[in-house]
Amino acid sequence: MFNLTDFSLTRRSGTGASLGLAICLLTGCSKPVPPPPRMQATPVQVQPVSLSPVPNSDTYVATIKSRRSSTMQPQVDGKLTRIFVHSGETVKAGQVLMQIDPLKQVATLESQQGTQAQKKALLDYNERELDRQKKLYEAGVTSKQAYDQELQAYQNAKADYDSSVALTATQKQQLGYYQIRAPFAGVVGDIPVHIGDYVSPTTVLTTVDENADLEAYIYIPTDRATQVRMGLPVELLDTDGSVLAKSTISFLSPEVDNGLQSILAKAEIPKSEQRLRNLQLVNARVTWSTAPKPTVPVLAVVRVGGQPFVFVAAQKGDGYAAHQVAVTLGDTVGNTYPVLTGLNPGDKVILSGLQFLQEGVPVKPLG
Repeated sequence: MFNLTDFSLTRRSGTGASLGLAICLLTGCSKPVPPPPRMQATPVQVQPVSLSPVPNSDTYVATIKSRRSSTMQPQVDGKLTRIFVHSGETVKAGQVLMQIDPLKQVATLESQQGTQAQKKALLDYNERELDRQKKLYEAGVTSKQAYDQELQAYQNAKADYDSSVALTATQKQQLGYYQIRAPFAGVVGDIPVHIGDYVSPTTVLTTVDENADLEAYIYIPTDRATQVRMGLPVELLDTDGSVLAKSTISFLSPEVDNGLQSILAKAEIPKSEQRLRNLQLVNARVTWSTAPKPTVPVLAVVRVGGQPFVFVAAQKGDGYAAHQVAVTLGDTVGNTYPVLTGLNPGDKVILSGLQFLQEGVPVKPLG
């Protein structure tokens, strides 16, 4: 039999259960949602920023010049008959480089040698006559006037012979000019002439340069006049920045070049350096001073839109995070950059895994 009382109780019970469920939903009696897992720190190599000696320097274009460089030009006219060397050949002092046709001069010399022989014969005759007249004069057979005349004839013959000997020596020396010889040991330059060319004292035959005694000619702007001085370090560089030779300023011109508004400085090149040649153009890096500055390895630098950055491991809570720092860099010194602005000594610069780093990424320093 249906009981009204039971129905009423059941209705109240169902209403209470619904109310309890609603209260549970509103008060969050369901299980709590766990927080997202913490990002794992990336192991990275780091290096603390330290102060290192950094040079304050400027780079200029320099010309290598030999202290001993000779332009070979003939001292006589004639046709070029032999060329004994080629461009780039190393020659010894006195070595014959070229030959000019000497036949005309040979004929002149032989004629002069014949004249000299005639004058020698006349001198010998006058010498014998003088000796004979002297004996006759001493014996009272001839007069003093006859003796004096023979003495005068002998002296004239001797002077004439001596003059002929000197002229023969000159003609021999002139014959030597038909052979072009190296004035010192060196390297032969370009040879613009050919066998059969007619040459004269204005003709450039070739050059001889001694590469063992070189200097770098550096023109320093006048705004550095108060800083340039003897003994400043100089590094000679190729186009890639590699050091070819090291030296110091050994000469400063007392005058300013009006055309260039610069001061000529010279730096001697060590004789052991064989990679440089006369008239070669190189870069000369002049170091004005050296001061301690923060430095970072070249591999630690990344560039974004041309702006250099480095990542540092910055303290964050109980760990470290990558922090991107914009820096201003100087010229490379070996494998490092001097840092002009952006870093301080002690900052932990990240060296590895740079391509995977972003601002705020957790990192684990290993170095």
